[in-house]
Amino acid sequence: MPCPALPDGFDFTDPDVLHHRVPLPEFAELRRAEPVRWIPQSGNVAGFQDEGYWAVTRHADVKHVSTHPEIFSSTLNTAIIRFNEHIERERIDAQRLILLNMDPPEHTRVRQIVQRGFTPRSIRALEGRLRERARMIVEAASAREGDFDFVTEVACELPLQAIAELIGVPQDDRAKIFDWSNRMIAYDDPEYAVTEEVGAQSAAEIIAYAMNMAAARKQCPAKDIVTTLVAAEDEGNLASDEFGFFVLMLAVAGNETTRNAITHGMHAFLSHPDQWELFKRERPHTAAEEIVRWATPVVAFQRTATQDTELGGKVIRKGERVGIFYASANRDPEVFQRPDDFDITRDPNPHFGFGGGGPHFCLGKSLAVLEIDLIFNAVADAMPGLRLVGAPRRLRSAWINGVKELRVSAV
Repeated sequence: MPCPALPDGFDFTDPDVLHHRVPLPEFAELRRAEPVRWIPQSGNVAGFQDEGYWAVTRHADVKHVSTHPEIFSSTLNTAIIRFNEHIERERIDAQRLILLNMDPPEHTRVRQIVQRGFTPRSIRALEGRLRERARMIVEAASAREGDFDFVTEVACELPLQAIAELIGVPQDDRAKIFDWSNRMIAYDDPEYAVTEEVGAQSAAEIIAYAMNMAAARKQCPAKDIVTTLVAAEDEGNLASDEFGFFVLMLAVAGNETTRNAITHGMHAFLSHPDQWELFKRERPHTAAEEIVRWATPVVAFQRTATQDTELGGKVIRKGERVGIFYASANRDPEVFQRPDDFDITRDPNPHFGFGGGGPHFCLGKSLAVLEIDLIFNAVADAMPGLRLVGAPRRLRSAWINGVKELRVSAV
């Protein structure tokens, strides 16, 4: 195969890239010509004191890496593909306590505990309350005069309220979770002026808040998920600090990602009016999955090779980092017909918007799909004539496909 025609020094994790766009043409070029490619990084730009990473861009290869944790570790360097050059190694290693960054068997133990909160019965129990919350959120936004920011007025609210419902956070405290999670992931965006220290402090605030909740439930059990996870009489519960790190993960995985999926979904609908008309008319059950594929809120995670191995015709050495680019896998024409079309009737839809399978497949997928379905049904009912007022303002990030602002008008 000919070498892919990428600009010299192009790095898929450069925050300036995602600040402007998802690099779909470059992903397509790699899938065609060199689906596993070494991406050099000079200095210590990613915080790992190494020379770069392997970019994995095909659907089949992303799935292979995701489903072989014994070869590709989430723990050694965590799943976050790029921090910043000033981060201390101790702070990277501390993140191994988060479920996202664990390998089996420890990952298996913790996941078996926390998935008690995500059973089909648990999600069904939330549906009625979340449907009413979605209706209230959208109706409040539709009553505003003039244009408004869809991100803050609509997209962010239901994921926050869902987390609050799920783990028993008072709804009045949801703004704290919103602020803390924003600060944790915004270290690459100068608009937020968030330093590494501020981000670490925000993480500590979430952990402390959750640990206090856990301690309270151990003293006084209640009928909520916190009690189920930390204070039940049977063995195998989370320690207070483990629950703290679980809530820390929820603040990003259950909040930031769903919020961005909803925002990108609204932008996609309003940019593809035929799909918006189809949704309003038929409300297909396949819409939420296509919204997640299209958005792919997490562009990439990483793994680290535990041994020498081969992938896509390349030899990957023990200790080298491997970037699994979900945003590329979700546009792979070997898997998806017309992958660049936004098609809410797409079925089947084996996208990796919830991960590439294996032990780290998204624990909260059913909740996220429910939230997306509820909010768009509410928008279609209350604001069927919604229109774009401006282009989305994107987050500057190394790995999150984020939108900070999307101006819309209901009139």
